[in-house]
Amino acid sequence: MAAPHGVLAVEGDGGDSGPILSDSSSEDVKRPQFGTRFLSDPRQVFQHNAWDNVEWSDEQEAAAKKKVLENSQPLPSEKQEEFDGRANEYWNEFYTIHENRFFKDRHWLFTEFPELAPQHCLNNEAHRSASDIGDGQRDSLDQEQRRNVACGDFPGSSATYRVLEVGCGVGNTVFPILKTNNDPGLFVYCCDFSSTAVELVKTNPEYDPERCLAFVHDLSDAEVDYPVPDGTLDVIVLIFVLSALHPNKMQASISRLARLLKPGGVMLLRDYGRYDMAQLRFKKGRCLSENFYVRGDGTRVYFFTQDELHELFAAAGLQKVQNLVDRRLQVNRGKQLTMYRVWIQCKYSKAPAQPSEAEEKTHRALTQTGS
Repeated sequence: MAAPHGVLAVEGDGGDSGPILSDSSSEDVKRPQFGTRFLSDPRQVFQHNAWDNVEWSDEQEAAAKKKVLENSQPLPSEKQEEFDGRANEYWNEFYTIHENRFFKDRHWLFTEFPELAPQHCLNNEAHRSASDIGDGQRDSLDQEQRRNVACGDFPGSSATYRVLEVGCGVGNTVFPILKTNNDPGLFVYCCDFSSTAVELVKTNPEYDPERCLAFVHDLSDAEVDYPVPDGTLDVIVLIFVLSALHPNKMQASISRLARLLKPGGVMLLRDYGRYDMAQLRFKKGRCLSENFYVRGDGTRVYFFTQDELHELFAAAGLQKVQNLVDRRLQVNRGKQLTMYRVWIQCKYSKAPAQPSEAEEKTHRALTQTGS
C-alpha cells in the first residue's frame, strides 16, 4: 500500500537535535513485531501513532534523493578532522546535558531480538547439550571455550550466556535485559565511547556488578582489547551505534567484534536507513561525506543501505540470518503530521564450530561400531 501524502521532514533543523528513535513511543512497549500493522485505508492514517512497511511512491523517493543531493556538499577537510578528533568530547557533552532523560528503555528488544529473552538462553543451553550434537563436536566446543577462559579469569567467565552491547549509552538496552532476563547464567557487558555515559550506567541503582560490567571503549579503534577473550560471546548488540562511526572505520570495527563471538554466536543491529527522515532534515553545511553528517551538537551519523551492511558483516566472516528494512510511517496526531522513518535491522551469525578431521574419523568409527 502506497503511503498517503505527507511531509518528508518536520519543522526544525535536523542537525540541532539528536536521533529520534522508535523506542520513544509508548506504543513500542506493547506493539507486535514490526511489519504487522498495515495502513490499508489512507483516511485512517491518524488512527494510530505508527504504521509498518509503508511503501513510498515514486514521487516521494525522487523528492528524498533530490533533498539529499541538494545538501551533499561536504565540509572542508579541516572541519571534518575537527569533528573526528573531538568525537569523545561531543558525546560526553551530550550525556552531561541529557543524562538519562533523552532515550526511553527499549522494551521492544525482546520482540525484535528474541535472542535476548530468557527463554532463548535456556533453549541455547538445552541445544548445546542435546543428543543430536556429536560427541566430537561438543568436545571441540568445550575445549575451545576452556582455552579461551584459560587466557585469564575475566568478569563473567563462569557465565553460560554472555551478551555485549556496544554503544550502551545510559543503559536503555542493558537494564531492560537485566530486569527481564533472570537467567542466573546470564552476564551482560556494555561499553560506550563516552565516559560520562558509562558513569551514569554504573551509578544507576539497577546496575549489578555481579551480572554486568560497564566499561569505556572506542569501537572505532580495532586495536584496543575488550575485557573478554575472543570466541566467548553469545550475542553482540549494536543499536543505533555503528552509524556514529566514520565510514572508513566501520569494517575493521565489525571484524574485531566478530572475533569475540562464539561459534554460532550472533550479532544484532538496528540502525538508520537511507532517506530516513533524520537524513532529510539536515540542512546545508552538515554533510561530512556521502550519506554521513554532523548534528548541531557535534555528534555524527551515517545512513545505511541493506547492501552496505551485508558487505560489512560478510567481510567479517558472518552469515546472514536477517537483513530487513523497516519503513515506518510515524504520526503526530496532535499536529496532524506524518513522518517517514527508515531503519535497517540485521542478524548475522558466526558459523558453528566444525569438528577436526581426527574427531570426524573417531565419530565415523563409533557410528560404524554402533551399527
